[in-house]
Amino acid sequence: MRTTILRKTALTIAATAATAGGIAGPAITAHAAPSTPTSTTVAKADRKPSSERELNVRYEAQPNFYYCGPAAARNALSVQGKNIDVDAMAKTMGTTEAGTNSINDITPVLNKETGKNVYTSTAISAPTADDKQTDKLRNDIVRTVDDGRAVVANIAGTATDTDGTPHSFEGGHYISIVGYRDGGHTVTIADSADPTQASYRMNIDTLADWIATRGYSATS
Repeated sequence: MRTTILRKTALTIAATAATAGGIAGPAITAHAAPSTPTSTTVAKADRKPSSERELNVRYEAQPNFYYCGPAAARNALSVQGKNIDVDAMAKTMGTTEAGTNSINDITPVLNKETGKNVYTSTAISAPTADDKQTDKLRNDIVRTVDDGRAVVANIAGTATDTDGTPHSFEGGHYISIVGYRDGGHTVTIADSADPTQASYRMNIDTLADWIATRGYSATS
């Protein structure tokens, strides 16, 4: 579903099975490090307003085409040094071969595994995000990352990263947002679908429209 014909062909069956919370992605069992290096998580006492920050991610690719929700949550929790079993999370989220239904199934798991009720779900229900929704998303990402946590977002459709590479998940997908630069106008994404594109950056306006019709989970 990315730029290669081979990958599009391999994912056709998976995409037809995906629902609003599913993923059009490959059955991957390999683990890999993000394609771009990340900086060390900043200690809370040292956190100051910054124009950029990235968190350490112990990246793992999703083990099958429909585990993007649990995998995104696992990658997000890894920035806090947690290593949660994706099968256990999938069971809690109600994940099936149709995927994970919505971001509202992700948020309670993030709160449970962090031991704090800090994550909340935010919906962008329109087909495209307006300026207010985009600004809120940017502020939510900056605040969450500055707190040493990652954002999880439910996306759908095709979006192009800052290198000009398209990422297409017409059946829906979940990603982790683990960093930002330019004051949050550009964000760093950890994507469990493909370890060869484990990490990439995206403009906040593009990301907001990618999330549109769905939602994301960030700290409040």
